[in-house]
Amino acid sequence: MTVVSPPGPTTTMNSVLGKAQLIIEAFTVDDESLSLTDLVRRTGVAKASVHRLAQELLAWGLLERAGTGYRLGLKLFEIGHRVPRQRIVRDAALPYMEDLLLATQETVHFAIRHGTEVLYLEKIVVHRGLSEQSRVAGRLPMYCTATGKMLLAHAPDELFAEVVAKGLRPLTRHTITSSAVLRGQLDKIRERGIATEWEETRLGYASTAVPVPDVDGSPIGALSVTAPTTRMNAAQVAGALRTAANGIARTLRATR
Repeated sequence: MTVVSPPGPTTTMNSVLGKAQLIIEAFTVDDESLSLTDLVRRTGVAKASVHRLAQELLAWGLLERAGTGYRLGLKLFEIGHRVPRQRIVRDAALPYMEDLLLATQETVHFAIRHGTEVLYLEKIVVHRGLSEQSRVAGRLPMYCTATGKMLLAHAPDELFAEVVAKGLRPLTRHTITSSAVLRGQLDKIRERGIATEWEETRLGYASTAVPVPDVDGSPIGALSVTAPTTRMNAAQVAGALRTAANGIARTLRATR
């Protein structure tokens, strides 16, 4: 009997669906549109194949025309809002995030882990809040964000090794690029239950984060407040953060 192994990453990416995935994932949160040439360069797929698949994705509504280029279609937005995990967690978090916004008058984030990065499920700001760097459905590295450090502190050692292996690329001159220093920070985060970053992702800004605990104590996600360094006081916002995080956790437990 011949045993057929499951397709590996290369085989999967060489399939029609794999190539379509590469096209869709070529778009980042900063891209309004991409040209055919951009898509070919970012995907590494032959131009003829990209063009043919782009026409099919246009027909399905997953892409839209943007002049001579392409942009992500509304169908993806529609499908994305059907994702149960995102919808349930976001709906539970939003009321407490709004309370936290009123209490702190600073930008509030709720993030979960996605691979070696943090994925922002929700972000709310006041008129003076942080409007750049982080975005809903956007990602940032775990090693230099407060939410990421909180989640990394409670993750298996294998994830820490994977993050380090990918490289601790500096986003600013204050980004921690030493694995030993990062490890020390994570040990303190586990002890104190609070994570901070100071100008590691954007100069002039700092963040403070706490975990949103699951029933077993492991974090479902992380909740943070981000503010200019001139206004950030981690000790002052910690109480409000924990109150909001515990409220989110109670709401999520009640939905199960």
